[in-house]
Amino acid sequence: MVTDRKPPRLAATERETLLALLQYQRESLIRKVDGADDEAARRSAVGSGTTLLWLLKHLAQAETRWVAIRFAALDAPLPDDTVQPDDTAASVIAGYRAASAQTDSIARSAGLDEVCHGDDSGTVPVNLRWVLAHLLEETARHAGHADILRELIDGSTGR
Repeated sequence: MVTDRKPPRLAATERETLLALLQYQRESLIRKVDGADDEAARRSAVGSGTTLLWLLKHLAQAETRWVAIRFAALDAPLPDDTVQPDDTAASVIAGYRAASAQTDSIARSAGLDEVCHGDDSGTVPVNLRWVLAHLLEETARHAGHADILRELIDGSTGR
């Protein structure tokens, strides 16, 4: 069983609040993968084929795409979200943490009202505030998926 952790409660700036809640959801997801053996983390117990490793790889890709590429217009490599035969829980967690650190660094140095600088052709422009809120909801959604997958794998529950 994973020890249940409550979300952070704080009276902080909007940016600090968004980043703290995003980090809480990231860590909730990582805790679902950490401790599962590599075979279990790559196994799907649902018809969609979703796995714990894929969730982390998908979110690393989402953070890089939205923040580094679309928002900051960096020429950053987009991580592949396909689970590879040599992927381990530890290596995928490390990749996710690296993408998250890049997101946080960029988000701390830009204004929340700043619009995306990268090419997002044909879409309505969005600002950093929207991007961070979107990543927060996307991460929370997938952390919920990870809760279900981990419980199906070994009965482990908790945030």
